[in-house]
Amino acid sequence: MKYYLIAGERSGDFHAANLMRGLREQDPEAEFRCWGGDMMQEAGGTLVHHYQEMAIMGFWEAATSILKFRGYLKECQKDLLAYQPDVVILVDYAGFNMRVAKFAKAAGLKVFYYISPKIWAWNQGRVHQVKALVDKMFVILPFEEEFYQRFDYKVDYIGNPTSDAVAEFQKTEDFYERNDLDPLRPIIAVLPGSRKQEIEEMLYEMVAILPPFLDYQFIVAGVDNLDRNYYANFERNNVRILFDQTYDLLAHATAALVTSGTATLETALFDVPQIVCYRTSAVSYAISKAVIKVPHISLVNLIAGREVVKELIQGDFNARNLVTELKKITTDEQAIARQKAGYAEIREKLGQQKSANKAAKLMVGYLKG
Repeated sequence: MKYYLIAGERSGDFHAANLMRGLREQDPEAEFRCWGGDMMQEAGGTLVHHYQEMAIMGFWEAATSILKFRGYLKECQKDLLAYQPDVVILVDYAGFNMRVAKFAKAAGLKVFYYISPKIWAWNQGRVHQVKALVDKMFVILPFEEEFYQRFDYKVDYIGNPTSDAVAEFQKTEDFYERNDLDPLRPIIAVLPGSRKQEIEEMLYEMVAILPPFLDYQFIVAGVDNLDRNYYANFERNNVRILFDQTYDLLAHATAALVTSGTATLETALFDVPQIVCYRTSAVSYAISKAVIKVPHISLVNLIAGREVVKELIQGDFNARNLVTELKKITTDEQAIARQKAGYAEIREKLGQQKSANKAAKLMVGYLKG
């Protein structure tokens, strides 16, 4: 069968690539055409566009890029009609993918959604659009199944692919030697995101708090979809950049500063105390404050249903607060224990179900049935 997948960011690229491998196990003749990234391409997909071309952070920034997105959307529509896949599989990235879903449904194509758009957070009314346009929804957060049930929409909860990935990871034993790090100094992991725009908002502040923490080494998780020379702006005596070793970094870290997103959940699953940080433009923040319907921004707190990790958002994200909170999660044993107890609850809620393989089996079954 022919599969057309669309992922608009790095985490979606990762999850879609694993799904593609699962689909090929279930359907050895599978053909993949995709909008995504290097990992989807390595999994056997013919890449139409890389997500880097479409990476926009914030409501205002997305609105001002509308002409660019319209061009991509028209190109995608034309490509879909030419390719005529057996199914379109959309991966998160709601702003673009819901428009694709509308077109694909009208064109008579089957539409699956893998990793629900976060309509429960900011536009719950869109659930009616999802019901109308999406043939099958596959969700990865426990509370999403309950959310959709409230609207009489049956979805498949397939477990959490991040939980599976962390559980399967084997850390590198010579990590310190390989990266020329001091094995006697504990590591503060800095995860500023994967888009240049969010890194510029976050990383300068994150590495501005070095003086009180000279006993630690700050290691920034760099990603290879950005120019390595760009990261050189942030390197200094106590700050190192490691590329594409995020899981190894978390496996060896004492604490972490993390931009909101999937990385907050990954950090929790590695049992690393963290501070969640987020800042965007003033206009985007004002819009998001008006429309977001949930009390937290991090997946950790959303899954737990309470504050497990400290969230420093917008004006609260500053050097003074970072120092205060980082001291807590590096020296206050009670604060550390509280976070780790919350992490244990989250691991229990998520479980381990080999979610990509489970989703692939369900998808092929639905397509053949």
